[in-house]
Amino acid sequence: MKTQIIVKRYTQGLVDSIKDDREFSRILKGLEYFNELVASRKDLHDALLKPFIPQSKAKKIAEELLKKAKASQKTVRFLLLLIEKERFTLLDDILSILPDAWNEKRGIVTLEVSTVIPLDKNQEKRLKEKLEKIEKKPVSLRYKIDKDLMGGLSIRKENTLLDISVRGDLMKLGEKIKEG
Repeated sequence: MKTQIIVKRYTQGLVDSIKDDREFSRILKGLEYFNELVASRKDLHDALLKPFIPQSKAKKIAEELLKKAKASQKTVRFLLLLIEKERFTLLDDILSILPDAWNEKRGIVTLEVSTVIPLDKNQEKRLKEKLEKIEKKPVSLRYKIDKDLMGGLSIRKENTLLDISVRGDLMKLGEKIKEG
């Protein structure tokens, strides 16, 4: 729980510093690139995360890599801050919520839509239009395949789940039967 709060604070701090979509895209790509690079190379991972490596050396390694990658100044400062505060291990979690936090800043609601099979483009468009009417705001939809659904779909907004699936209907029916 404490880690989630810290992740949200770092993410929000970064989002608050971003001025437009172009800058967001550049920062996101830079963070993802660096994260993948560190994950793919044990020597880099160890240099940035092992306690016996001096922090100054870890920061110097990161600076060199980011310079070669032509990362933006905000990307560099953010990653160096994570290293300095010994929070680099939070980068995966930060990356997972960063797009949603950016959408929220721009007034866009992010919803996760789960279906058994992928929707076609026309179905996606109609669903998006209906959800925008319901939310009275622009929405960003993230699609996920859920083989446990028997049909229909479920929509998640943060901690709220709208289940309009066959499985959901059967579960509701089961609850009514148990109640008598």
